[in-house]
Amino acid sequence: MKPHIEGTAFGSITVKGTVFKHDVIIRPDGQVKKRKKKLSRAVYGTSHTISRQEARYTFKQAAGVRRLIVGSGQDGNVELSPEAAAYLKQRKCRVVLLPTPKVINVWNRTKGTAVGLFHVTC
Repeated sequence: MKPHIEGTAFGSITVKGTVFKHDVIIRPDGQVKKRKKKLSRAVYGTSHTISRQEARYTFKQAAGVRRLIVGSGQDGNVELSPEAAAYLKQRKCRVVLLPTPKVINVWNRTKGTAVGLFHVTC
């Protein structure tokens, strides 16, 4: 079951009553995991560009899901690399990428299964 996100502030996100002070991945089964930023940082030197490797890891957290909802940070600084976008497109995975405060509403209203990746700072 997709957990409800109550809100976000710079440096945190509140999911089902629990405050996480780091970026998270929310799996379709409701499990909340710490985001593996190192997969993107190793390629781009930053976690603000999502690498193909991180997109692949995130997609595999949701075997068969065709929707990835990305919170791009409080100010919207995170983006998909062209390689990550191509990887997800090839797998017919639709991506919604918006600043984290805005995408929370999309997450909470989404019917069916989805995987979420939420950046909680910039």
